[in-house]
Amino acid sequence: MLHEVLTQGFVFPNEIEVLWSLMIVLYPYITGLVAGAFIVSSLYHVFGKDELKPVAKFSLVAAFSFLLFACTPLLFHLGHPERAFNIMFTPHFTSAMSGFGYIYSFYLLVVLLEIWFVFRPDIMARAKSSTGPMKALYWVLALGSMDDSEEALHIDHKITSVLAAIGIPSACTLHGYVGFLFGSLKSNPWWSTPLMPVIFLMSAIVSGIAILIVSYYIVMIVKKQPVDNPCLQSMYKFLWGFFIIDLTLEFLNELSGAYAQSQSWPVISWLIEENLHFSYTILQMGICSIIPLVVLGFVALKPMSDMLRNRLGLICSALILVQVLAMRWNVVVGGQLFSKSMRGLTSYMPTFLGREGILVAVILFSMPFVVMYVFNLILPLFENKGEEAQG
Repeated sequence: MLHEVLTQGFVFPNEIEVLWSLMIVLYPYITGLVAGAFIVSSLYHVFGKDELKPVAKFSLVAAFSFLLFACTPLLFHLGHPERAFNIMFTPHFTSAMSGFGYIYSFYLLVVLLEIWFVFRPDIMARAKSSTGPMKALYWVLALGSMDDSEEALHIDHKITSVLAAIGIPSACTLHGYVGFLFGSLKSNPWWSTPLMPVIFLMSAIVSGIAILIVSYYIVMIVKKQPVDNPCLQSMYKFLWGFFIIDLTLEFLNELSGAYAQSQSWPVISWLIEENLHFSYTILQMGICSIIPLVVLGFVALKPMSDMLRNRLGLICSALILVQVLAMRWNVVVGGQLFSKSMRGLTSYMPTFLGREGILVAVILFSMPFVVMYVFNLILPLFENKGEEAQG
């Protein structure tokens, strides 16, 4: 470590350094964005929420883009990333991490298939209108299938609905598993709680919806196109509803620990009051929870101008993204800051450079957006419509 480690009380020598650092914080954060973005796509394809059509394709591609880089932070964390494939080639079926490899692979296949069926009409249209190498590219993307009859498109739509329905439990399992990894570690009382998988899942859904709201708004501004206000209004309502559930679970998780007053509670309360005072008490449960909870209620329920609603919704979405990131930090890093002796605390501050530094984390987080940009150059993520005035 390049930073000074501060300890309080009695800490075992092998607990002074935090081993699961920023990359392990980024890993569940990106994975959560996958699940949340896919849920928005499924609300349109499975549950018929037609107001979400303007972001249906975008949310699906966003889920795929984040999914491509979901495991990258883990690989950066490993000393020998090439050994990661051993959990797939020589699986241990009682290992949660080994199971993740199969869940991830299955879900990636489902998302890929759904993207192909959703974009097949666009691929065929561009294959017919293009010439030269681009025509060959679109023909390859269409897998040589150029049947655009009404019957064929109807079958595509049915298959898309089935894949989206299969993808919903797959997405929930994918991120619920991340919470299960921490919740099943009985040796750590900060992690070991039955609510951990559910909390991770709900926070994943709200972060996915929030990143879509922010991304969609920014893209429309860059493209100088009007946003679809009914679509945004619907996402605000879903975001607020899921956020209420998420906050309730987080509050109940802490309340149950405080009420039970277990043997480990004194050091956990010490951790919350000292080392996690800002990231947990002020940031996660304070500023980034109370403000979006209250303001989103007005945005979702009260009549107001589209401009004001979108400005407030954008701010709340950004705060929720910070809230979920703070939650991941407090769980992953916070759970390593108190000693197994239950009599001491250590500290951790990420470095800026290095394999697990802030710069690498920012680059990794930006890569899914690069994939979305390149994808949009080949196939359209949005339709060029100006039905609503931009707020």
